[in-house]
Amino acid sequence: MDTQATINIAIDRLLTRDGKSFYWLSKETGISYTTLWRLKKGKALGINFATLVKLCEVLKCTPGDLITITKIEPRRKDVVIRRAAARSKLDQ
Repeated sequence: MDTQATINIAIDRLLTRDGKSFYWLSKETGISYTTLWRLKKGKALGINFATLVKLCEVLKCTPGDLITITKIEPRRKDVVIRRAAARSKLDQ
């Protein structure tokens, strides 16, 4: 069975640690608020190394402090089939 994973950027955790705001981070790094929001919400498709360096410098952290990986176990077929059957009953 293949294991999937998501990559998360822990901006909120590091800002809370330092008592700083999202607005402050945008101003200090020169990274747009929209780009930071997309990273924070997991909506970004990737992160540029220059952006990663700026974030690490300003937040005084390493890439390992900023980036986390969460493994997602794929759902088993029988669970999906049972849920589909339950929805089908509700639709009747």
